[in-house]
Amino acid sequence: MRRLHWLGSACALFFSCLQAQARVSGPEPEVNVFSDFDAQFARQVDHRLQVPERDQALYVAMVENALEGAGITGLTPQWMLVVDRSASVQAAFLLIRSDASHWHWVGATAISTGRRGGFAHFITPLGVFLHSPANPDYRAEGSYNVNHIRGYGVQGMRVYDFGWQVAERTWGTGGESRMRLAAHATDPERLEASLGSAASEGCIRMPASLNHFLDHYGVLDAEYEVASAQGKAQRVLLADRNPMIGAGRYLVVMDSHTSLRPPWAVKAR
Repeated sequence: MRRLHWLGSACALFFSCLQAQARVSGPEPEVNVFSDFDAQFARQVDHRLQVPERDQALYVAMVENALEGAGITGLTPQWMLVVDRSASVQAAFLLIRSDASHWHWVGATAISTGRRGGFAHFITPLGVFLHSPANPDYRAEGSYNVNHIRGYGVQGMRVYDFGWQVAERTWGTGGESRMRLAAHATDPERLEASLGSAASEGCIRMPASLNHFLDHYGVLDAEYEVASAQGKAQRVLLADRNPMIGAGRYLVVMDSHTSLRPPWAVKAR
């Protein structure tokens, strides 16, 4: 039986998880406006993972702990991208926080975070990261590097920039230093098949289909849309985008420290 290790007392976590499970699986009158996106996610995003409701509840409890630890309270209803960097999981989850007492689980997919052992490789940092024009996103050029790999995916894929962050170095004497944290697509022929395992230099690699979903629906673009409405040009926003209600602004990176790979994460579909 696999175990998830958390901060805080076991008793507090147990009751927190029970409450979170009720919030995930209970009635959802406040988020019916979002229900259609579940089906759209299932149709449009590949490398999907079917996370059981019990594990969904555990992740919701972890998200709430992360937000509380970051001092983020009083959030308006919004979408949120959550990543579990555990080497045994390597997954991203798309959630909707409707209010302080309810979360809606949209879907999950395999991703890759930082691996140990390579020069200039970092362990993807933990935390709650604001997605803001203060660290402007940009578009992949689709060019090949010296290893004939398109590190950011095909031309036009969006690179989500979360700024300079302190992270653990995995080469030399170790320690910590700053890295530029980004979430982006990857080479469709050479690297996308490896999603689900730790393989990046510290950034978050995602399927091209998830990149397009986030981009087209403006899942994390609340700050960008505000800036655009204020007359500040945001050229990275798609002209034909279809922004949803309750766009989000946060990426949450956590580590469940799962010792064994969960059955639902064994192989992405």
